[in-house]
Amino acid sequence: MKNEIRERRDAAGLSQADLAEAVGVTRQTINAIERERYDPSIELAFKLARHFDCHIEDLFDPELGGENGESA
Repeated sequence: MKNEIRERRDAAGLSQADLAEAVGVTRQTINAIERERYDPSIELAFKLARHFDCHIEDLFDPELGGENGESA
């Protein structure tokens, strides 16, 4: 899932470790989310949005649609 976590984190002057500590996960989790190798749980997505004072939709783009372009 595409996301803007790295951009928001950089703009806030936070390291991956800083953000991880703020939302209660490991630095490796933040790294995996930023590299689009891991989709966060809804709970973690809400924590990240709350941390950056924005909506989940501002951070994550689920790229809705299957291989045929159909929405879920």
